Amino acid sequence: MRHEKGFTLIELMIVVAVIAIIAAIAIPNLLRSRMSANEAGAIGALRTISNAEVQFQTGGFVDADADNVGDFAVLGPVGVVGTLANPAAGTEPFVDNVLGSGAKSGYNFVVTPGNAAVGDEVYTATADPITAGRTGTRRFFMDNSAVIRFTADGTAPNAASMPIQ
Repeated sequence: MRHEKGFTLIELMIVVAVIAIIAAIAIPNLLRSRMSANEAGAIGALRTISNAEVQFQTGGFVDADADNVGDFAVLGPVGVVGTLANPAAGTEPFVDNVLGSGAKSGYNFVVTPGNAAVGDEVYTATADPITAGRTGTRRFFMDNSAVIRFTADGTAPNAASMPIQ
């Protein structure tokens, strides 16, 4: 009788089956964890945007209606005056380049200032998952009240949506 060293085909198949079972259990949890982290990142980015908007308005970098109350800004690339990424020549940006590009942590961000030329000095900010159901499930909304609101059913959030806790 001859004994060979190594694993039999059955033993290898059992190991592969066990690994497949573990992967089937772990991967959905990993994806949920990633979505949760992306949502937490989006909330943090909206808080950053809120702080940046207050600093931009207080700094008075833009005053379209000349009422001595600064206007709010949009997100934008570095080098564009009147954005949170580069408010004016020689000043530090209020948000980093990644957030200034409008996409971060699996979410797209849009900041829309009111029409400051007619005294509408407000803004809204939204954060939507880049791929709904994969990078996040909740959609977020914030206005100049700095209250972050969300919807989880895929509808667009607004000022009447549920605030985050």
